[in-house]
Amino acid sequence: MNIKILSRSASLFSTDALVQAAVKRRHNVQVIDPLSCDIVIEKKKPEIYYRGKKLEHVDAVIPRIGSSITFYGTAVVRQFEMMNVFTTVQSQALVQSRDKLRSLQILSKAGLGLPKTVFTNYSKDVSEVISHVGGAPLIIKLLEGTQGLGVVLAETKTAAESVLEAFNGLQARVIVQEFVKEAKGADVRVLVVDGQVIGAMKRQGREGEFRSNLHRGGSASIIALTDEEENAAIKAVKALKLGVAGVDMLQSARGPLILEVNSSPGLEGIQTATGKDIAKSIIRYIERSI
Repeated sequence: MNIKILSRSASLFSTDALVQAAVKRRHNVQVIDPLSCDIVIEKKKPEIYYRGKKLEHVDAVIPRIGSSITFYGTAVVRQFEMMNVFTTVQSQALVQSRDKLRSLQILSKAGLGLPKTVFTNYSKDVSEVISHVGGAPLIIKLLEGTQGLGVVLAETKTAAESVLEAFNGLQARVIVQEFVKEAKGADVRVLVVDGQVIGAMKRQGREGEFRSNLHRGGSASIIALTDEEENAAIKAVKALKLGVAGVDMLQSARGPLILEVNSSPGLEGIQTATGKDIAKSIIRYIERSI
């Protein structure tokens, strides 16, 4: 098969792992930068040119679209869809997963456990917002934040009020979430491919850090999921209609609580922690689908 990986850099671990997995399974594979693609829209004749060359006979694409290029990257994926090319992540699903507020609404409707969350239109009554999530400590997240950036732990009501007032003054869109104490600064990342759990790891924030992101010095270890956690991950990915996704959840006294569903999950941490070839599973997903 002829597979294209949409990625800004071929040297990224996840991109390289996918290339190696595809080559081992005897596929033709090319990494293309979505920002270097030109989209040609014409009646019943959608085309994509990459650095001046028309892309033809493409069987499948693997979108690795970073949050900073979501708009154009999604447009490229959508154009491939118009060309009847299989994609591991549908364009509309990618857009929904990137919209943190919309994705939480979809997950809530699907009956999944979530940390209690509040979103307002720059409400001046920050005390009421704080009370809605049970008071401090609480988490404040920028809607467009990634990899733990734009996430604040407000340990007291006074601190929470100050942070919310500051964000409101900057007209920065935020959501406010309850702080789940029993999670103890850890979360669980579950990798789901084609409706099946492929691997899972527990990420623990470094001492004094409430965020567990590996990019911020957290550590990872393999974890055996409970049936409830596995079912929640699969249900979350199904609700957002994603073929490949990383589901982040907290272990709480009331069961798993979904934090986020990532449509372009990094592979390095989970492959290292689990010893599983996640990239190979993604390539096999394409093989089954075409």
